[in-house]
Parts: sequence; C-alpha cells; structure tokens
Amino acid sequence: MSHTTPDSVSAVAAAVRRRVLEHTLKNNGGYLSQACSSAEILATLYLRVMRLGSSTAPLVPRRFAGVPSASNPDAFTGADYNGSRTPELDRFIFSPVHYALVLYSLLIELGRLGANALDEFNQDGSTVELIGAEHSPGHEVTAGSLAQALSQAGGIALARRLRGDTGRVWVFMSDGECQEGQTWEAFAALAHHRIGNLGVYIDANAQQCDGPMTSVMTIEPLAERLRAFGAEVHEVDGHDPDALAAPAAMTTMPRERPLVVIARTDPCRGLERLRERAPKLHYVRFQPGQEFETYQALLADLEAN
Repeated sequence: MSHTTPDSVSAVAAAVRRRVLEHTLKNNGGYLSQACSSAEILATLYLRVMRLGSSTAPLVPRRFAGVPSASNPDAFTGADYNGSRTPELDRFIFSPVHYALVLYSLLIELGRLGANALDEFNQDGSTVELIGAEHSPGHEVTAGSLAQALSQAGGIALARRLRGDTGRVWVFMSDGECQEGQTWEAFAALAHHRIGNLGVYIDANAQQCDGPMTSVMTIEPLAERLRAFGAEVHEVDGHDPDALAAPAAMTTMPRERPLVVIARTDPCRGLERLRERAPKLHYVRFQPGQEFETYQALLADLEAN
C-alpha cells in the first residue's frame, strides 16, 4: 500500500480512459463505459490499497501456452503482473473479465505492461484477450461467466489464513454480478467461515448489457443486503480516490468479516458525450461519419490536455 496522492490516482484514471477511447476508435468497438466508471477504483486499488510487489512478468505479453493441467508444465497465469505470491503481499482477483481492456490499460500506465502490449489484443493465440482468462495479464483465475471469482477468492483467502499469511485477497466486481445466485452463496460462505482477510470493491455503475439495471433486475438496497449476509459495508463515491481508499485503511487485522466497498460510479465519467447513447452503453461502436469524427476530435482534446 502506498501513499500516492489523489491527484496521481486521478491522472492515471484519466490516462486509462484516453487509452481505452483510443483503442475503441482504432478497433471499431470496446468496453468504454466500463473504463469511465471503474478507472478510479482500479487505480486506487493498485496505487493506494493493495500491497503488491513489482511485476515479474514480461512487458510483452506471452503467447497462450495452453490450459492448466498436470500434463502441461508450460501453462501460466497473469498473476505475475501483480508481483510475487509471497505471504506478506496481497493477491488480486479480477472478476468482471469483460473489463479486461481497462485492466490492461491500467497495467500499461503503471509500467507493469509495455506500451505496445495491446498490439495483439483479441488475436488468435494472444493472451491479451477481449474477455480475460487466467492467462491474461493481471488475471489470476478464469472468472467468466460473471460471479465465479468471489467464490475462488474466498477459497484463496481461507487457504492463506490457514497458512498464516499476512497478505490479503482483494476482489474487483461489477454490480451486475449481484444479480447472480453464486455471489450470495459466496458471501454466505465468507461469513460462515469468518473470512476477514478478503476485501471486495464493487463498481456500482447501475448499467448492464440490456440497459439500466433497475429495468432488468434491481439489486437494491445493495448495502443492506450485503450487511444481512455478514459483510462490513461502505458506500462511497467511486470517483473520489480518498473515499475509495479510506475503508481499506481503517480496517485492521485480524478481522472476521469480509470488507465490501460499494463504489457508486458514472458510466460516462470523463466522456460526457457518451450520455447521448444512454441507456445502451455496455459495448460501444461508433457510427461511421459524424459520430466517429466527433470522438476522434474528443480524443485529440483529451491528449492535448
């Protein structure tokens, strides 16, 4: 955990949004609203919350070496972009794997991935996948479909506690995963086993593939539901680095409850023009002509500033 200033976090978050917008324009599509909503959360986790070692992975992403198995000694995960797995350091579990481009962009901004790491994005044989998997940079587990990662993280956290590790396990989730039964089964298990060395940050941007979550299946009141399942819950402004970092800082070990930070976010943060597309914000493809040119001009303005 570092003492990086809020301004530094905000600068990294803005750079992540620029990079994802650039990629979306270049590749005729991208999960852009997810960058808008989650950039400060992820930057705060890496710069102010998690205790991670330096990356031990190559700046140029490795090619896919096959799935893990007893007969495949060459298989690997992308966890080494988050440093060594030593007892005193934290582990990071990335759950909404369709946000992968946002995580790759953050790793580039932090120097954990090379500047050209997106050159093979979503190409056959590449680990820099559109939907991240355990071998993708920054990923430790395969988490899709949604809501599988929390269960895996709970098992990791329990094993770490039994080993006497002092490092914690952090999970980044989307609010849409709280529509899934496995999420609530996982929280019930975390409470039962008193897993207090695990923290969860939820990007509560209130959007999903089919539009506003309230029109599909509401999850509110989310904080009250999570408390009923035994979690320690904080609701914060998901674009305020100080507010995001505070719950983790005030939490002391040992603990007997998982920490959950509900980060209320805006899926158009930093790109006000996106509101014209609401409520269809899940995956963005710009229309050829005027709309594409408008966003190219917006990117140029962002790069100039």
